[in-house]
Amino acid sequence: MSIAEGPRKGRGAVSNREERFVESVTEPADDGWGRDPEEPALRTEVAPDRARTVISRNRSRDIPFEQSLNPYRGCEHGCVYCYARPTHAYLGLSPGLDFETRLFYKVDAVRLLERELAAAGHRCSPIALGANTDPYQPIERRLRITRGVLEVLDRLHHPVMIVTKSALVVRDLDLLRSMAARRLVHVQVSVTTLDPDLARRLEPRAAAPHRRLALIETLSAAGIPVGVLVAPVIHALTDHELERILEAVREAGAGWAGYVMLRLPHEVRGLFEEWLACHAPQRHAHVMSLVRQVRGGRDNDPGFGTRMRGTGPVAELLGQRFALACRRLGLRRGPPPLDCGRFVPSGGASPQLSLF
Repeated sequence: MSIAEGPRKGRGAVSNREERFVESVTEPADDGWGRDPEEPALRTEVAPDRARTVISRNRSRDIPFEQSLNPYRGCEHGCVYCYARPTHAYLGLSPGLDFETRLFYKVDAVRLLERELAAAGHRCSPIALGANTDPYQPIERRLRITRGVLEVLDRLHHPVMIVTKSALVVRDLDLLRSMAARRLVHVQVSVTTLDPDLARRLEPRAAAPHRRLALIETLSAAGIPVGVLVAPVIHALTDHELERILEAVREAGAGWAGYVMLRLPHEVRGLFEEWLACHAPQRHAHVMSLVRQVRGGRDNDPGFGTRMRGTGPVAELLGQRFALACRRLGLRRGPPPLDCGRFVPSGGASPQLSLF
């Protein structure tokens, strides 16, 4: 699919940059006529993903979970900085506009999850929902796969960690309340900026900043443990908001907070630089200079233990600011533990009852 370069209303990426596995590359050329102002908006296409398994496992030392589940591939939120964009290259699609317009849903996710949780070798540990793409992106309103996954986990007393930037999560308050009462769930809301105009350009179809603060307040009032992930922190663009974000989310009811430095793996670097050139050209050189200062002179550092926080004086200063703000506001540095002892593969009574 050929897509002309330039910003699109409601989309984050500026182009449909070729994925890294292609053998030939095409480049758009200006024919002197400019873009057609009546060019139709890009529509979102959704197709089934016939996955054979749904639980992914990792041994990354800097990630606080061993298991994750992603109901969707691609994400309509369109966050230009999303580190998951390069995964679309494995489908032969662009990590650019394809990632946010050509989506796939795991049609058998609920059935596969039940089967995998019933397997003799399954060891119960919290499953992360939203580790790659948002489980509450707009198509979830219609497809309800995340809802089905939560119903299974609720019934089997299996703990789950949710990360989202969507207000749609409040649709499932009934399940979340039930699970929270058994220490089976906590929710982490991603907050990048409090500036609505910047948010509209950085993450065009995600909930606006004020909606995320309201979401935190709703979850907290419902008794659901809720924290915040300030992510990504982008120097010379959002880093000056760090303390203000932490103050706002604490006031809304967040109990803990974390942060992640901007990461630019594979095609994300080019996509982000295109975005800067289009939306913040005066800051382009400054932003990229600071990115390289916290990444050892490179655009990206994939190393365990450094990829999330960065290295060097600039990264250390941000870490100190974050720690001081959390201590002043009484924000914990991590979520409360979840209970893995209640899990029953069959959905029957807890095995702990057999002790009596």
